[in-house]
Order: sequence, then structure tokens, then C-alpha cells
Amino acid sequence: MSGKGGVGKSFTSCYIATELKRRGYKVGIMDCDITGPSVPYAFGVTGPVYGEGSYFEPIKSKTGIEIMSSNLLLDHPDDPIVWRGSMISTLIEQFYTEVIWDVDYLILDLAPGTGDIALTVMQKVKISSVVLVASPQGLVNLIVEKSAKMAEMLSAPLLSLVENMAYVSCPDCGKKIYLYGESDPQLAKRHGIPVFDEIPFDQNIAKYVDAGQIEELHVPYLNNTIDAIIRTSRDEENVA
Repeated sequence: MSGKGGVGKSFTSCYIATELKRRGYKVGIMDCDITGPSVPYAFGVTGPVYGEGSYFEPIKSKTGIEIMSSNLLLDHPDDPIVWRGSMISTLIEQFYTEVIWDVDYLILDLAPGTGDIALTVMQKVKISSVVLVASPQGLVNLIVEKSAKMAEMLSAPLLSLVENMAYVSCPDCGKKIYLYGESDPQLAKRHGIPVFDEIPFDQNIAKYVDAGQIEELHVPYLNNTIDAIIRTSRDEENVA
């Protein structure tokens, strides 16, 4: 989740799903950004989805990742969805309860902000861990604080903070150049977030996402977060 749009939240969600699939897990991704869906675009999938009684079968990506998104319900992908919050919340509940998921991990890509969508997800869905996504600017960090506090208020466990567009790697020497100043580790510490990852400016990310080929992208930037997700699920299984 993120408190602000344009920080790389959907890429983070899609790449986490992609890497978990590579590691042998059954994975689904639920696009909760109903009015601004982007998950199908990143995976290069199109609708329509098909129903079985009152239930829906998710679309599968090239590698078998299960995907459900509002864009997969439309006749034309560029048609807008102009809905009030109550209708959006209802559809998100249906995505969770009326889609035939067969997964070990279900990744939820939330819309930005702390409004109806985030509230619906945290109240209606059993959340095992929350990944916060931000960019380095001070204003964005202020908004991330709001998202972190919301998760804490609703007892959603904060697992990782991902800072996107964190730096540029010098093409000659490989040195990290922090365009907006170096990362603030205190942001994670203030909220007891144990894991931190940085994603640099990397033109390959845009290249593969824009081509609908995110499953062919291989980058190490989210390894800490992905490892932590797997550890957390194993710990939960051991407790159970």
C-alpha cells in the first residue's frame, strides 16, 4: 500500500508476485485499484473473465499467476469506471470471496491513500503482512506516515518499507547517487518495520512493464521483502 500515487506500488506488487512464482509458489494478485487498474497491463493479459455460477475464474499470466482486476471485466480496457466508494468496496469484497483462488500467496495491490479501499481491505481480508511503498521526497514520507499509522490502527502487521526511485547508479563506477537525498531509515524504525528495500531508477523496469512482460524481468531490488514474506508465512504455519 501507499499513501500517494505514482510511487511504484503496482510494480512492487507485480514483481513480488512474479518472484514468488519463480520460487515455486502458487500466486495470485488482486488489483484493488478499481478505477485505475494497472496489473493486467504489466502482465500483458486481457479479459474477459469467465464465471462458474456466482463465482469467477481469474485470468492466468504466462507463468500461471492468477490475476483479477476490474479491467478484466470491461468490454474495452480504456473504458473508465466511474463509481462511488460503496460500489468499489463491494467489488473488492467480491474479488476476495467470489473468485476461485488456488494460491499459496495472494498479493493485493491497493489504490493509493487511506480511504474506502484500504479500509475495506483491512477490515474484510485477513492480512498477513503489509508492504509500504514510498519515494524519497519529504512530502511523500509524510503521507507514508499516515498509511503506516492507519495500518497500526487496524492491526495490520507492517513488514517492509520499499523506497522506489531511491537513487541512480553511475554507469561508469556504479556509485549510488541519491537525487533526493539519502534514505531515512528512521521512517521504518519509528513504526517497527523490520525490512527495508530500495529500488533505483532502472529503465529496464519501465521497458518490461510497458511491454506487458514483467515476468521476464530479473532484478534483485525486492529480495529482502520477498524473503521476509516467505519467512513470515512459514512462522505462521509453525504457530498453527
